[in-house]
Amino acid sequence: MQFIDQAKIEVEAGKGGDGIVAFRREKYVPTGGPSGGNGGRGGSIFFVADENLQTLLDFRYNHRFQAEKGTRGGPNNCTGPGGKDLIIEVPCGTTIYDAETGELLGDLIESKQTLRIAQGGKGGLGNQHFLSNRNRAPEYALPGLPGEIKQLRLELKLLAEVGIIGLPNAGKSTLISSLSAARPKIADYPFTTLIPNLGVVRKPTGDGTVFADIPGLIEGAAHGAGLGHDFLRHIERTRVLLHLIDATSDDVVRDYNTIKQELQAYGQGLAERPQILALNKIDAVDRETVDLEALATQLNHLSYAPVFVISAVTRTGLEPMLQEIWGILDQMKVPEEVEVFS
Repeated sequence: MQFIDQAKIEVEAGKGGDGIVAFRREKYVPTGGPSGGNGGRGGSIFFVADENLQTLLDFRYNHRFQAEKGTRGGPNNCTGPGGKDLIIEVPCGTTIYDAETGELLGDLIESKQTLRIAQGGKGGLGNQHFLSNRNRAPEYALPGLPGEIKQLRLELKLLAEVGIIGLPNAGKSTLISSLSAARPKIADYPFTTLIPNLGVVRKPTGDGTVFADIPGLIEGAAHGAGLGHDFLRHIERTRVLLHLIDATSDDVVRDYNTIKQELQAYGQGLAERPQILALNKIDAVDRETVDLEALATQLNHLSYAPVFVISAVTRTGLEPMLQEIWGILDQMKVPEEVEVFS
């Protein structure tokens, strides 16, 4: 399945049905008056969040959505049936913008959350509504009103509590495959991961926490370089950032600063998000030439964040790192209100 996280579409709510001109014609009612019914309302368009969807692929080739029109009124003061509402399902985490103004129209985070995005047109009035003492036989009715038409831009931002970030080939995919049942593509060359991958990591209590492996960022990602610009938005909803650094790199500090600067350049509060650093691939480090403890201390002084020395391949050092993550997430929980009895 292709991962599509952006789409532009047009939606058009249904036009209201026309009112009609009709008069009561019965054998024993010689003075029958106007009896034209109203038109039915046009169908509205709703977006509904569906937890079973993971991508905006459905909108790649289908760019226009139209709700049903209302039916014209009938004789004997009968109102025409309304048009059927159109329900469009999107993944949880979808934000909906007005493509012309840039206004945020809705943010569907929870499953079954519903947003009416376009109102159907009202049905036109039949001639029965225009009966008066001066006009006993009105011969006109109103047409139905058009439904709303909107140009929309959809963006999907993954819902994950922990975002794994780092330069290409830092070992993010290997880590998420070691921690969860996710099986992303893994290879020994940069940019192996072309789409974000989600994995559920179990806490000791049995609760699941969603981790997101974000495709490799490079210098200039916040300004459109590489793949990172397309996927930085997926970090916006994460509560904790796990910054993975390749311990075999020629310059670990430079690698850390590169990602730090990209987070600051992108904005959205990412640089201020709680962060954990992990020196990965220690199984491939020559301990005689590389002092891992000194590197970890140096990174700790630069970032003011806890630093762990791990190997995603051999699963070395993962448990203490996870315990730190669970502790941060627990501290960020909103305490429940306690009812006080006097």
